Amino acid sequence: MNAITEATDSTQRSLMRTLLHHKDGLTVQALAQALNISRNAVRQHLTSLERDRLVAKAMTRPSGGRPEQLYVLTDDGNEQFPRQYSWFSELLLQILQAQPSGSRLDQKLAELGRTVAASLKARLADESSSTGRIAAIAEIMQELGYDAVAKTGNEEQLIEAHNCVFHKLAAKFPEVCSFDIALLSASSGCRVEHRSCMVRGGDACRFHFAPEHNAAAAK
Repeated sequence: MNAITEATDSTQRSLMRTLLHHKDGLTVQALAQALNISRNAVRQHLTSLERDRLVAKAMTRPSGGRPEQLYVLTDDGNEQFPRQYSWFSELLLQILQAQPSGSRLDQKLAELGRTVAASLKARLADESSSTGRIAAIAEIMQELGYDAVAKTGNEEQLIEAHNCVFHKLAAKFPEVCSFDIALLSASSGCRVEHRSCMVRGGDACRFHFAPEHNAAAAK
C-alpha cells in the first residue's frame, strides 16, 4: 500500500469515527473543521464512502439560507468498527449451557456479565477507588471495541460508549444490555444506570455509576 493510499484510508477512517460520535449527522463544514482539512477534501472522501455504502446523506438542516446537507454512517459503516460477536457468542453459549432451564434470558445474560467481571478481577486489583476502577474498565471496553471513555459530569462518573460491540444482537434481543450493566456493576462495585442506549435511539450508550455508599445501600 503506498503512502497516498494509507493517508486516504486514515482520513476516511477519521471521518467515519467522527460520524460515529455524531449519530444525527454532520455537515461538510463541520467535518472539515473536525478533521482540519478542506471542504473539497471532505467532499471527495464522502463521495468515495457513499460509493462504498459506508456513508449516506441524511436530512438537511435549516441554516438561514440554503439548507445544509447532513451525512451519517450507514449500517455497513457502523459495522466497520470492532464488534466482538464471536467473543460474546462463545461466552453466551458457555453460560447458557451451565444454567438451569427456566431462567429468564436477561437473568442469564446478567450472570454472564458477572462471570466476565470475575475474569477481569486481576486487571482491576490495583485500583482501590471507584474512579480508578471505572477508568480501567473503560480502557478494557476500548480494547474490546466499544469506543468507550470514562467521564465525569454533574458530580457523577459515567462511561460513554459510541460503538456497541453486539449492536445487531441487542437490537433483536434487548436483554443483551443486561450483560453490560451486570459486567460494569460487578467490576466497579457500583450501582449502574443505563440512561442512554443506541439500540433505543440514543447517540451513545451512557452508563452512570452511583457512588459506592449508595450502591451498598441499594443492595
